[in-house]
Amino acid sequence: MSTQKVAEPIAGHHTAEQDGVLARLGLRFAAWAERWFPDAFVFAAIAVIVVAVAAVAHGLPLQSAVKAFGDGYWTLITFTLQQAVVAIGGDIIASSPPASRLITRIARIPHTGRAAVAYIALISMLLSLLNWAISLIFAGLLVRAIARRTDIRMDYRAGGAAAYLCMGATWAMGLSSAAAQLQANPTSMPPSLMAITGIIPFTETIFLWQSMALTAVLIVMSTMIAYYSAPSEAAAKTAQDLGVDVRTTVAALPTREQPGEWLEYSPILTLLICALGLGWLYLEFASQNPLLAISKLNTYNFLLIIVGMLLHWTPRSFLNAAASAIPAITGIIIQFPLYGSIAALMTAAAVGGVSLSDSLANIFVSFTNSDTFPVVMGVYSAVLGFFIPSGGGKWLLEAPYVMQAANDLQVHLGWAVQVYNAAEALPNLINPFWMLPLLGILGVKARAIVGFTALQLVIHTPVVLFLLWAFSETLTYTPPVFP
Repeated sequence: MSTQKVAEPIAGHHTAEQDGVLARLGLRFAAWAERWFPDAFVFAAIAVIVVAVAAVAHGLPLQSAVKAFGDGYWTLITFTLQQAVVAIGGDIIASSPPASRLITRIARIPHTGRAAVAYIALISMLLSLLNWAISLIFAGLLVRAIARRTDIRMDYRAGGAAAYLCMGATWAMGLSSAAAQLQANPTSMPPSLMAITGIIPFTETIFLWQSMALTAVLIVMSTMIAYYSAPSEAAAKTAQDLGVDVRTTVAALPTREQPGEWLEYSPILTLLICALGLGWLYLEFASQNPLLAISKLNTYNFLLIIVGMLLHWTPRSFLNAAASAIPAITGIIIQFPLYGSIAALMTAAAVGGVSLSDSLANIFVSFTNSDTFPVVMGVYSAVLGFFIPSGGGKWLLEAPYVMQAANDLQVHLGWAVQVYNAAEALPNLINPFWMLPLLGILGVKARAIVGFTALQLVIHTPVVLFLLWAFSETLTYTPPVFP
């Protein structure tokens, strides 16, 4: 009888008084999302239809809309493959015996389920300031490792949402900011944009004290929300409760049966390939800023694969780990191309050469002034980012008219870039686009974590917009600097 009474709250039956206001809100948001939030593919498909209808209503001929859909479908194929390799590479490394032991050791630090959620959030956001891909993979693997612990009960949904804060709060405020990197490198900018903005160094974007203060506020606020919105251990749904197997399985290799298999079970090929790979990585990092090099997805993915091969030691172990990682990338392969179609529909020229994206920009820019510019631009970037979730690519669409408006209104150009960066992250909190690699690692659907990320969005939006306006008041306009 006593065993049943102890087990009952652990299974999730608890009184509301056991959780604070944010935790109760988190549970309500989670319950709503689990019931009503569609699968990530359905979410993307609905967005395609909505944008297609809006483009046609805007004046785009139906035939042109159909063509834009098909032409745009493959425009993200390179990025799709890169994201798939991010997920596969992370899984390969995690399944190696050395990495499994390291992640397990790090996962022992938090002492309660709620502290574990805040711990994941903090690590995720801090790492994202260096590189968003590293933060996304590392945080996802950390969630799984903590979920394997039996001495604490962490809500797996809240932990997954905390891991995703790297993309929903801070990634664009750090060195991974494609917009800031592009504006600081004249060789990367289209001539038309260079003529408007000139060169904007990091000291005028991500290293502004206003930008660093905003980032610090985001980190502290997001960590506190993650902590106080995480359900108590009595209310927590663990990975086991959700039917997710988080065990790290390092399967024993089958015995070699044929003489022709000996190279598969020998480290010779691994060492030779890794020597070549490490040599290339040395040249890559020695020829440029290391932080810039690691921010390149191709370089990062190459590093993942080489490290994964080395940790698995033999080709057979490496290939077995790669094969087991393949199911995690299904959503990435199938869904990412739909966002390419959405971007094409948004930017396809309608009657008079004006696209749906152009019209949205004109609407927002037409009723702004130097005081309201940061808020209006932030709202616009967030709305557009919901349909075109691509940091660097979307900046190239927005920058010409947004930065021209900043010049005309004499708004600090570097802060205009940071307004974009801060607002760019907001829609990520509920848009499954960037979630897909993480969802593959966690083994859950978007609806499992989006309830907690939606709560973050509700709190983030007014705070971010207010700070964008408040800090803009401390900056003065300086004319563009040309090389």
